[in-house]
Amino acid sequence: MISGYGQMGDIDTARLLFDEAPVKDRGIWGAMISGYVKNNCFKEGLYMFRLMQMSDTEPDEAIFQRDVVSWNVMISGMAMHGDGGSAIQLFRQMEKDGVRPDDITFIALFSACSCSGLAFEGLRILDRMCNVYMIEPKSEHFGCIIDLLIRGGLFEEANQIIQRMPDSSNPSDEAIAWRALLSSYCSSGEAKLAEVAAEKLMRLEDHSGVYVLLSNLYASSGKHYDAKRIKQMMKSRGVNKVPGCSSIKINGEVHEFIAGEKSHLQMEEIHLILEKLDKQLHHAGLSPYS
Repeated sequence: MISGYGQMGDIDTARLLFDEAPVKDRGIWGAMISGYVKNNCFKEGLYMFRLMQMSDTEPDEAIFQRDVVSWNVMISGMAMHGDGGSAIQLFRQMEKDGVRPDDITFIALFSACSCSGLAFEGLRILDRMCNVYMIEPKSEHFGCIIDLLIRGGLFEEANQIIQRMPDSSNPSDEAIAWRALLSSYCSSGEAKLAEVAAEKLMRLEDHSGVYVLLSNLYASSGKHYDAKRIKQMMKSRGVNKVPGCSSIKINGEVHEFIAGEKSHLQMEEIHLILEKLDKQLHHAGLSPYS
């Protein structure tokens, strides 16, 4: 009954039947979780899975009907909630039930490990992905694992991982991985390592973001000479800074604003409102720039 209502999309009736069931065995739990997942109610499905765990009911393969997509959804849900341990536990259950993971499974697992600080566990999963399931890492995998290692302070390991990228990799895919490494180095204040990564990235793509990241890192750490040097390098190479932009959706219409651009039809009205807000802030003893 629960499965039937779930298949028809009547998830509320399915939940009512589940709540009224006097005994909730593995099949009952599985039908309810499967119903939520099939109806794109991922948050509710994850919550139900947690309730099942708390009830000491062991999940079986019927819950996900040997569907790798459903397993991936649940593992991703654990990752989004920062519960790396449960994500790995779910992955082991997936393997035990004979469901073969795909490349998306491992992206979710690396994200879960990253959020939970499970750097070495992430490396073990990477080894399993490559040597057990023979799945070739893509740029998304490299980006996730590099972020994971950097967060764990394993800078040397992160550098070794990125060097493993095959020479046949698409330059844009390689750039994505190096950009993740550069961003992580900058966030961690590793200036020397960041410059090495930046030089590699500059050879792969001609983008102002690399120079800006590195310049900002030097400026924030008080190395103003180096910050100026990077800006001069950017200028000498003829790289123009990409202007910042923002957008807002009002009544179904998207309004985009680009720094320095004044072509919006309501620009005069917008400036009048901003000036009014600025005056109100100053009157209240506040500064819009603080």
